[in-house]
Amino acid sequence: MPTYLVLGAGPGLGLAVARRFAIGGYAAVLATRDAADAESLADGLRADGFAADGVGIDLLDSGDVTRVVRGVGERHGSIDVLHFHPSIWREQDPLHLSVAELLQDVTAGAAALLPAVQAARPFMPAGGRVLVTGSAAADTPWHGAASLGVQKAAVRNLVTSLDATLAPDGIRAVAVQINGVLAADGPFSPAPIAQAMWLAVTRSDAEWTPHVSYDG
Repeated sequence: MPTYLVLGAGPGLGLAVARRFAIGGYAAVLATRDAADAESLADGLRADGFAADGVGIDLLDSGDVTRVVRGVGERHGSIDVLHFHPSIWREQDPLHLSVAELLQDVTAGAAALLPAVQAARPFMPAGGRVLVTGSAAADTPWHGAASLGVQKAAVRNLVTSLDATLAPDGIRAVAVQINGVLAADGPFSPAPIAQAMWLAVTRSDAEWTPHVSYDG
């Protein structure tokens, strides 16, 4: 059974995407800051008959990211889809945001992708995929939460380099940019966005682009 690992999972979109991959036949591993929270999310999938488990991870600690991702690969034998999902919301405008706060947010919301991919790479077969949750904040940031736009612009840029680096081995990377505000219902609710992410990942190499926009 192929393995889907999501870093920065949550009860909304993160869980919905994990569920979509579970429906597609993947074992889902959900990683959150708190291991108990991750297991609670996995419980919901297991209750519906899916293979799932949860793990704790500290995205600010590259050593912990490496340890957790490597551990998932060793337990499951492969990491077929690595989904990087975190977004750090800090309501600080540029006149109040400190350098330390900006770097902390960018570490968790973008830079942590590096040790994650590096640790996952030995377990990713040809056909493996790196999926990143993007945001319109990369292009149209809100000044009141200035670090979010920096995170999303940085991680989108990083996906371009990752895709070019991994492509010769048959592994591809994609950022799905959500150009709207998440909602409980309608086109920007979790289920249709999760389906869009599934479709982005399951494209053929001939159709591949490292960036996909979801406009609802």
